[in-house]
Amino acid sequence: MTLLARYLAGQVLVASGFVLLALLVLFAFFDVMQELGSLGRNDYGLGQAIVVVALNMPGHLYEILPVAALIGTLFALSRLVGNSEYAVMRVSGLSNWRVAGYFALIGTLLSLLVLVLGEYVAPWSEQAAQRYKLMATRSVVAQQFRSGLWVKDGSSFINVREVMPDNTLRGIEIYGFEADGRLGWIRAADQASWRGGQSWDLQQVMETRFGSDGIQATRSAHQDWQSVLTPDILSVLLVAPEKMSARTLWRYVAHLKENNQKASRYELALWSKFISPFVIPIMMLIAMPFAIQGPRAGGTSSKIFIGILAGLGFHLLSRLFGHLGLLNDWPAVVVSILPLLIFLAIALAGIRWVDRR
Repeated sequence: MTLLARYLAGQVLVASGFVLLALLVLFAFFDVMQELGSLGRNDYGLGQAIVVVALNMPGHLYEILPVAALIGTLFALSRLVGNSEYAVMRVSGLSNWRVAGYFALIGTLLSLLVLVLGEYVAPWSEQAAQRYKLMATRSVVAQQFRSGLWVKDGSSFINVREVMPDNTLRGIEIYGFEADGRLGWIRAADQASWRGGQSWDLQQVMETRFGSDGIQATRSAHQDWQSVLTPDILSVLLVAPEKMSARTLWRYVAHLKENNQKASRYELALWSKFISPFVIPIMMLIAMPFAIQGPRAGGTSSKIFIGILAGLGFHLLSRLFGHLGLLNDWPAVVVSILPLLIFLAIALAGIRWVDRR
């Protein structure tokens, strides 16, 4: 990387860092205000709320890093233009397209940070925050219906009354069906503990089998239960699909498809994970046409405002295509990539227009 490229990278990274810090403080304030409503529930106090807010920070960092890069690029490049430094660079032979290449490289390096956050840090911290709050307020993870949580596992249907923060299941009923659709057996257990390797330990089990020779009922203190229902799948109840890791999404999508269930929302979140490394470079390229028009085109504050609008526009367009894709069953890969391609075309067209002036 040349000296000029390192200088541009330093300016952009410092500006993006300040913007990122400001946005994180703003999001932390909003989180604290939201957690105030839960204070006083059992052992949930101000200290516990601060822990939950701190654990939510990596998720916010993953979400706002592209916007911070956009605004930071606008601010840094506008300042270089205002100080006539960019004009000196152009006179020295630096083209707009080479600057675009530098920004694409810087954005790719920042995307590596986004990949690590989105795949390892943010999903874990988000789940840890939810579990910590549930334990402090002594709540359950999920009770989607009055009868509890329902999951399909091959030819069996599983009903779980309560899912606890430590992955313990309470009030389990498993309905097994034969190949002809007849109910073959019912297994009820007071509690189930995770053993690992798709194995659960059912406790206080009563199994009832329906055969041609009558009904047989047996009781046992413990019973091994092999199921596709794992803590990874249960984590879906804690973390929104957009904040889950790609590995968990991949496994959950496979689980839904194996059981002939609709997986469109999770497929869309999975493909969004795949294209997330390309968002930051494109956001930085979008900033270029607005920033290098010169001081007469508006001050730094107006350009930053335009940058915020551009970031919100990309977010809203992605959400719009996502909802339309879910409603119309459009392919998840098309729904995920199309907004990115539209903004890439806008960025390249803007750079070309400025370059020809």
